[in-house]
Amino acid sequence: MDETRQRIQLVRLLYVSRAVGPQTTAVTDSILSVAQSANRQRGITGVLCQGQGLYLQVLEGERGVINALYNRITQDRRHQDVQLLLLEEISQRRYADWAMAHVLLAEDDPMVQLNHPEFDPYSAPGASVLKMVADLVASGQRIRKTSV
Repeated sequence: MDETRQRIQLVRLLYVSRAVGPQTTAVTDSILSVAQSANRQRGITGVLCQGQGLYLQVLEGERGVINALYNRITQDRRHQDVQLLLLEEISQRRYADWAMAHVLLAEDDPMVQLNHPEFDPYSAPGASVLKMVADLVASGQRIRKTSV
């Protein structure tokens, strides 16, 4: 095996989906609990933005592991209208400290309303949605962080 194949290819994947059913605290906590445990084992980091009937999630990790996880998400009955917004190779992780951080996308969130009043992840370019997620995380509002 040559050196190129031995190096791990890290990727960042961003997707959006619509929630099936209400996005209750119990449902979100269940998703986060399972994700955080599994992500630690698989070397996955990222952030989940949830609210307004949407899930926006950034996943970072080894390409094959991220692809397998995204395939499972597309089959998950809690999600509908799953769309891949961005997939890029990366040299370093943006969310390296979090097995899965959680950001609540509340309708009255000033970050969503003021800084991104046109927010529609289904029609926006993936890079713009990724920037919005980064802005939400940087603002530190309505975020629950858990370490890797």
